[in-house]
Amino acid sequence: MTLLVAIAFLAILASLGTALFFMLRGGQAQSSKSRGMAKALALRVGFSILLFVCILLAWKLGYIHPTGIPQGS
Repeated sequence: MTLLVAIAFLAILASLGTALFFMLRGGQAQSSKSRGMAKALALRVGFSILLFVCILLAWKLGYIHPTGIPQGS
């Protein structure tokens, strides 16, 4: 599970880096730059949602457990 979370986190960071690259790149048509940046940010959102769903699924299947911190008062 730790490896999956690490890979997903790296994919999220890579997608953010790609969006930054498209945002800062000069000398290209504005619509092409915007399209590339929007695609990279959409991938980031998709990776984040996938990571969240995987963590919830792992919790439901018993692969990960709560820390034992009491809930409430």
